[in-house]
Amino acid sequence: MVYITQLIYIVPGKEAVFNDFEDVAIPIIAKYEGALLLRTTPGKVIAATIEVPHEIHLVSFPTMAHFERFKQDEGRKAFLHLKEASVRSVLMIVGE
Repeated sequence: MVYITQLIYIVPGKEAVFNDFEDVAIPIIAKYEGALLLRTTPGKVIAATIEVPHEIHLVSFPTMAHFERFKQDEGRKAFLHLKEASVRSVLMIVGE
C-alpha cells in the first residue's frame, strides 16, 4: 500500500476554486482503487513550526502505479486548470 500525504497551500481568496477542483478529483480516487483516508481544513493546531496548510490530505493506493494512473485520468486533467489557479504550493510526502 502506498500512502500520499499532501499539505496544500491555497492562493488567498481562491478557496472556492480549489473546492471546485476537489469536487471533481476526490471521487476519481476510488476509480483507481484509492481511498481518501483523511481530509482536514484549518482548525485547531496543537503545534507548528511551518506554515499551517489550508488542507491536509491522506490518500492510499494499492501501488504507486495506481496513483500515477489517477494523476493521468482524463476527467481529472480536464479540471487541472482549477487546481493551477488556486493552489500556491503542495508539500507531498509518499510512504509505504
